[in-house]
Amino acid sequence: MKMKPMFDFLKTELPPQVEEQFATYCDVLLETNKVMNLTAITDPEEVFVRHFYDSIAIMQFLSFENKSVIDVGCGAGFPGLPLKLANPSISLTLLDSLDKRIRFLSDLCERLQLSDVSCIHGRAEEVSRTDARESFDFAVSRAVAALPMLCELCLPFVKVGGALLALKAEDCEEELASAQNAIKTLGGELTEKIVYDFPNSDCLRSLLVIQKISETPEKYPRRFAKIQKSPL
Repeated sequence: MKMKPMFDFLKTELPPQVEEQFATYCDVLLETNKVMNLTAITDPEEVFVRHFYDSIAIMQFLSFENKSVIDVGCGAGFPGLPLKLANPSISLTLLDSLDKRIRFLSDLCERLQLSDVSCIHGRAEEVSRTDARESFDFAVSRAVAALPMLCELCLPFVKVGGALLALKAEDCEEELASAQNAIKTLGGELTEKIVYDFPNSDCLRSLLVIQKISETPEKYPRRFAKIQKSPL
């Protein structure tokens, strides 16, 4: 399947090798999905629309040129890996708590001949207490957790001046309202909520841009059981 419509919509020309990389990503994802639960979507065209297009649509609104990006709870690599393919200058870290997903992504990145990608097996609340703390321009996340929990898992990774980019459903006002205390407590500030669509889909998505305006207090993130039981 050709990726050109996606890049027309981004007003960016697609290099042939990147088109091939997206096609390979789709093929490997669906082949591996036969033996490992990576995605409920098994139609190649739907993979392009609901995974690839959805992941890179945020490039309409933000520059990722030479940015350091961590995808927290990356699963099968969305949205971080499509963003890297579309903008190779990104320094990407893929983080997931399931080792077999990280092994899949490591093998995939090697097959796609990608450089400057780190695939880390670990829990966000533990990894963010290493040198990775407050070291990224952007933390990105899609379909991982409710926003109050997501903020506590992601904002500790973001340097002051950077941002958490949360991909949410169009109607996320209730979730956003519930996260106001978490955002403030963790050093963030909601600067934009952008509602948008993407090619070949009638689905609307919200991009929440949560700017990091001050350092996250040292006591956060808490243990996951505590985050889950008592969201900020």
